[in-house]
Amino acid sequence: MVRYTIQRIALIVLTLFLILTINFFLLRLMPGTPFDNPKITQAQKELMMRKYNLNDPPFVQYTRYLKGVLHGDMGVSFKLQDQPVTELILSKLPHTVKIGAQALAFGVIVGIIFGALAAIYRNSGIDHAVTILGVLGVSIPSFVLAAFFQYFLCAKLGWFPFLYSPVNLDKGITLWKSFYSTILPSFSLALFVISSTMRYMRSELVEVLNSDYILLARAKGLNKSQVIVRHALRNAMIPVVTIIAPMAIGLMTGSLIIERFYGVPGLSSLMVNAVNTNDYFLILGVNMFYSLLFIVVVLIVDLLYGIIDPRIRLKGGEA
Repeated sequence: MVRYTIQRIALIVLTLFLILTINFFLLRLMPGTPFDNPKITQAQKELMMRKYNLNDPPFVQYTRYLKGVLHGDMGVSFKLQDQPVTELILSKLPHTVKIGAQALAFGVIVGIIFGALAAIYRNSGIDHAVTILGVLGVSIPSFVLAAFFQYFLCAKLGWFPFLYSPVNLDKGITLWKSFYSTILPSFSLALFVISSTMRYMRSELVEVLNSDYILLARAKGLNKSQVIVRHALRNAMIPVVTIIAPMAIGLMTGSLIIERFYGVPGLSSLMVNAVNTNDYFLILGVNMFYSLLFIVVVLIVDLLYGIIDPRIRLKGGEA
């Protein structure tokens, strides 16, 4: 396991290097510059390009940027008053992570419970209800659900606030008020997670419950609850864990519309604004963060396999 982990970490470093290199040169192929503004004269534009060394050959710029990254400097934003990219990402990150983590945790837990109930009571009313919920969850876009919530739960009933509110004690926004304002955006994202998780959980658990070793466990005298908890659930969880990684990244990167709906000052909005303004270093910084997050989540999922199912052992990099 230790050797496998070291190999994967080395692979992470190589992968991030390739991602940074490819993105850096692709951005240089984009039309325009960060200073394309009709209010700026050509002379002013040249001065800005010279200030940020953007007139240098691409390889020289790449070498300079790579050295900065190795020292923890990811450059500054051209459009946001020369603020360091790292500080910008760290200031937006907590809001995106808060919404995404709540949606993922709630969606996975509820999805596992509903999927398990549907498998245990197969072909019953519970199973049919869960199936319908699963179809609706993958069919209804999150922004439609967000609009529905805002209209009925916010405008009509007044149960929830329209906009997300970060903690600000000076303005009277306590931790509870901030959490309360995250319920609707989190649930808007969680419905898809619930549907995906319970569909996988149901199909896998139905297959596991019909396996020979489950019949053997029942023949040895274990009751239904013991068989499900001790044997069936752990084996059915492996495919569910596999889909958690892409769902987690999807919640982080695909929450732009939800962030817009509820006024969440997160990373998605920062990324879109950077792309619209050709803010090179900010685009590279956010992209590198998303790439690192995805790779690390995948590594954690791989390591969880051996914890969930003791029969899975990683030795010498082989499963």
